[in-house]
Amino acid sequence: MSAPLAERLSRYQTNNTACRPVASGRLVRVVGLTLEAVGCRAPLGSLCRVETLNGDIEAEVVGFSGETLFLMPSEQLTGIMPGAKVTPVLQNSGLPVGPELLGRVIDGVGNPLDGLGDIYTANRASFSAEPINPLARKPIKEPLDVGLKAINGLLTVGKGQRIGLFAGSGVGKSVTLGMMTRGTTAQVVVVGLIGERGREVKEFIDEILGVEGRQRAVVVAAPADASPLMRLKGCQTALTIAEYFRDQGLDVLLLMDSLTRFAQAQREIALSVGEPPATKGYPPSVFAKLPALVERAGNGGEHQGSITAFFTVLTEGDDLQDPIADASRAILDGHIVLSREMADAGHYPAIDVERSVSRVMPAIVSEEHMLMSKAVRQILSICRKNQDLVSIGAYKPGTDQAIDQAFTFKPKLDAYLQQAMKESVPYDMCVNMLRSTLGG
Repeated sequence: MSAPLAERLSRYQTNNTACRPVASGRLVRVVGLTLEAVGCRAPLGSLCRVETLNGDIEAEVVGFSGETLFLMPSEQLTGIMPGAKVTPVLQNSGLPVGPELLGRVIDGVGNPLDGLGDIYTANRASFSAEPINPLARKPIKEPLDVGLKAINGLLTVGKGQRIGLFAGSGVGKSVTLGMMTRGTTAQVVVVGLIGERGREVKEFIDEILGVEGRQRAVVVAAPADASPLMRLKGCQTALTIAEYFRDQGLDVLLLMDSLTRFAQAQREIALSVGEPPATKGYPPSVFAKLPALVERAGNGGEHQGSITAFFTVLTEGDDLQDPIADASRAILDGHIVLSREMADAGHYPAIDVERSVSRVMPAIVSEEHMLMSKAVRQILSICRKNQDLVSIGAYKPGTDQAIDQAFTFKPKLDAYLQQAMKESVPYDMCVNMLRSTLGG
């Protein structure tokens, strides 16, 4: 093994050391989702086994006060008894990572959900990775094909970019993610379905992702009925798997649905252990964990690949000033807004080009491409501002040449921006089609 490769893989363990139990304690209190135990010592983030009538369950240490440990279980609280035995477990098994994960569906801690048997891998990784030196990251210099005309042509995404997909409920986030999964040129796709309805998880895997898309994908599912800890771990698991494939020199597309559910899971945990709420009920730890999670994506160093990440953000009431949406927009390299009005009109994907931006696009596309993108934005802006006048007949054709030209191009642009769910258009073709739409 070459020295650079050995260095890249140094943080991946190749053993599965057995758990080493230590002195046990007992359960003294249950408050909401939080267990309180005394008589045992364990560091933050470590696991404990809690005795129940149905067998032991795992719980993670999420806080402490004096000699009392606060534990958050990874499973449903059933069969818990007063004075139940609590045993800290010192382990270094970590998360199984490797090419064996491709085509599989796992839960938030790496257990298989697809009924295809256990997953045996040679490498294991920690759920939390050391941050990459920002000066060691490779710059974003080339576009990544995602198969969508609206994104490839007008909101071009670069390899290693972190971008948000902002939308309310029911406007096509999951379908848009599935289209990118099938159409991207990335070698590996990691999908995190966090806090989604169980029905949507099955539907996404079978209908939206499909057999072809699943072959090079790893799906991490922690549905809405999973515990807050499992939803939190699901996001970290998806990033850990993406980091492993990036360290092999591969280009990875990470689709995380959604960043809002990650924030809500952390809010539930933080409030349970007594952290005071701050902005609209979100405690300060939420806004500290968001950038820590997002910064794990991006380009690696020399001899490493890239993680191009799409994080969906659920905007409550379609409000882009929601605390999580506002905080996410500040730490991401761009945002794509899905419009409910466009979705209601049957315009899919419902990407609002005017309100969306890719911050790295000027650095990775040609000057001609940028001019075409700018022209489209100007046309859409003129049409939006004058739509009411035209609709009621208050505008007389020939009064303003710019308005006349804009409404001439509008039907062609609408046709360009719409795309069937199972249609995939390569990057170069998207640019050529845009050039043709604008008349050269």
